[in-house]
Amino acid sequence: MTDPNKPPKDPIDNRILVDAVDEMKAMGKEGMDHPSSKPVLTGAAIGAVAGWVLPVVGPIVGGVAGAGYMIYKRIRP
Repeated sequence: MTDPNKPPKDPIDNRILVDAVDEMKAMGKEGMDHPSSKPVLTGAAIGAVAGWVLPVVGPIVGGVAGAGYMIYKRIRP
């Protein structure tokens, strides 16, 4: 049962996916000139190397995880 005195949740608080898509679109349009491109590619490279070393995770999964972590840190510092 919901509390009638509690204010409704603000939908703007859950916009991380929208912000990430907008950031990736801007990175795609501007290429390496975008300020997020180099840190995200660095995170992907570090994740790929870490994935290569770890026995369960491969370099592709590690690269995606590294890029995802860096894009998250660029959007929500």
